[in-house]
Amino acid sequence: MSVEAGEPMAAQVGGLRGRAVLDRVAGSQVVWIALVLAAMLVAFGALRPHSFATSFNLLNMVGDAAILLLLAVGMTFVIITSGIDLSVGGVLVFSAVTAAKAMEAVGAESGTALWVGPLVAVATGLAWGVLNGFVVAYGRIPALIVTLGTLGMSLGGALLITGGVDMRASSRLNLGLGLDKFLGVPEIVWISAAVTVALAVLLAQCRFGRHTYAIGSNTEAARHAGVRVERQLVKVYGLAGLLAGLAGYLSLAKYGITGVSAHSTDNLQAIAAVVIGGTSLFGGAGTVIGTVIGVFIPAVLQNGFQILGVKPFWQQVVVGAVLIVAVYLDQWRRRAGDH
Repeated sequence: MSVEAGEPMAAQVGGLRGRAVLDRVAGSQVVWIALVLAAMLVAFGALRPHSFATSFNLLNMVGDAAILLLLAVGMTFVIITSGIDLSVGGVLVFSAVTAAKAMEAVGAESGTALWVGPLVAVATGLAWGVLNGFVVAYGRIPALIVTLGTLGMSLGGALLITGGVDMRASSRLNLGLGLDKFLGVPEIVWISAAVTVALAVLLAQCRFGRHTYAIGSNTEAARHAGVRVERQLVKVYGLAGLLAGLAGYLSLAKYGITGVSAHSTDNLQAIAAVVIGGTSLFGGAGTVIGTVIGVFIPAVLQNGFQILGVKPFWQQVVVGAVLIVAVYLDQWRRRAGDH
């Protein structure tokens, strides 16, 4: 792959402002939120050592968070460009439905279905993501409106295909990938972890990541520096859609049904996890490791509250408060950096 002529300048654009904000906001906020997560783990472990701090419970908690993590990692790239993607929950459902239909068409219990399903799910998610990116980048329509529209389209399409009734996954998929473990850890968790590590490297070390930061820091400066902004945005939204498609297939394997009505708040949960993890809603700053921590804050709260017998509604209250504090800190540090 050849290096573009504007590459050094693009790196500086992403480096001068984007990296500075990244260091001030994401770096310190990641440390802060990591300490909060550690404190929560210690507190719940001390209060219920024989029910919370067990390998069985912790593995269940990680398994429940694995699918949301894929959505949140894709959302991290989008928000760093100062965009948003409200469609990921709908794309997840649509991808699960099309994967289930494709597997049914070739014989749900056949070996062929086990590779047709994931291919269809990922391809479907990628198609929705590319559509989002193309309309945002070339149609110049705000991402909020575009992805709100495709959220309705994807959910509506899933309902049309299924008639509003959940489809069941093949027993071979549900009892295989859905339950299989490697070294005592669910295979779904390994898949999610591998994808997350790869994309963390892509964002932090590769040109794709530098261009993503540059666009979020200053779109016009990035364009003048040689970054192909429209093409990069299509790639970023395509990546988010692809990950939503993969999440749809893993959800189908884990839960055994398409879950047409079970993912209505996935987009909001993903956005909350990304922002709590230190990614700036204004663009130009964020890390995948911060998003990982942001995903586990609500997961640990929900699990811990259930074990303590606390009403689950309190989890929403606490996560909402943490989200507001995270955005306030982001704005405060940005204002401080401007002086």
